[in-house]
Amino acid sequence: ALANKAGLSTLATAIRAAGLQRTLVVEGPFTVFAPTNEAFAALPEGTLEALLQDPEALTNILLYHVVSGTVKAEDVVNLTEATMLNGETVSISVNGGVMVNDANVIATDIMARNGVVHLIDAVLIP
Repeated sequence: ALANKAGLSTLATAIRAAGLQRTLVVEGPFTVFAPTNEAFAALPEGTLEALLQDPEALTNILLYHVVSGTVKAEDVVNLTEATMLNGETVSISVNGGVMVNDANVIATDIMARNGVVHLIDAVLIP
């Protein structure tokens, strides 16, 4: 439901293709830096299609967008990095706006049943 409201249908499709829907919907709490449909559309041609056929690579990328626990915007701005569920680290910077690696945070604190979602304008690639 949240995915359709927030323009995240491509992310929802990717989560299903990776088999992560139970983990990300039932467990938690999680903080998701969620790429918009436009962010997925901006990937090089064929990238998304290839990832949807490669659940292992797709899972790694999707988990690179998720932090354990509920981290609201007021807390994100105090961080310089975060360890994602795939075990890798992203950098967080605040300079006129919040960035996660090279992605801009474009909407914050969308509350979900098991955590919080922040929209970003690019797909994070580990």
